Amino acid sequence: MARRHGWAGSPPADEREARARIVEAAMRVVDRRGPDAFTLADVANDLGITRPTVYRYFTSTEDLFAAVGQTAVEVFVDDITGHLSAITDPVEWTVEATAMGIERVPNERYLTLLLVSGRSEQFTRGITSEPAMEVGRELFKRSSVDWSSAGFDPEELDELIELLLRVLQSMVVDPPQPTRTGGDLRRYLRRWIAPAVAERSG
Repeated sequence: MARRHGWAGSPPADEREARARIVEAAMRVVDRRGPDAFTLADVANDLGITRPTVYRYFTSTEDLFAAVGQTAVEVFVDDITGHLSAITDPVEWTVEATAMGIERVPNERYLTLLLVSGRSEQFTRGITSEPAMEVGRELFKRSSVDWSSAGFDPEELDELIELLLRVLQSMVVDPPQPTRTGGDLRRYLRRWIAPAVAERSG
């Protein structure tokens, strides 16, 4: 545990609280300095602790950025779930959810820390990792679509989630020129993604 004068005089009760406070401090540092100038020393200074204390909970900047992204993605999923709550058609839900991800993820500061700080390889791996799949499963589970009645068993649903994550990854890491947005993006997705979903639900 850090020395008593660290942590603004109020040390965390346990590891979970310590990690949460470090993530919150990292967000503040990103807001002040941007991801390019971000350092773990800045996070330590924000909390009044030493760098070794930060390293006790996060082994690297990449590790901390991933934790920040995981925190941010929970809010992101809540927003998308609320926006799509009235859609029960599997094709329309898939198109709109994918379009929202493509349009919004690049503008979500905390979700793209690895990418904008020059760590695109880590971002690319992370977006199709098992934690990312779990986020996708949660998003599908909270939708108003009856995926079982639409013809998807759990394995097929996982395959669809993986496909959509890979589409999102490609569009975010290497966006087309000119960029597709709005109706153009949705027509594109409806043309190439919708048939696969419709085949299962038809």
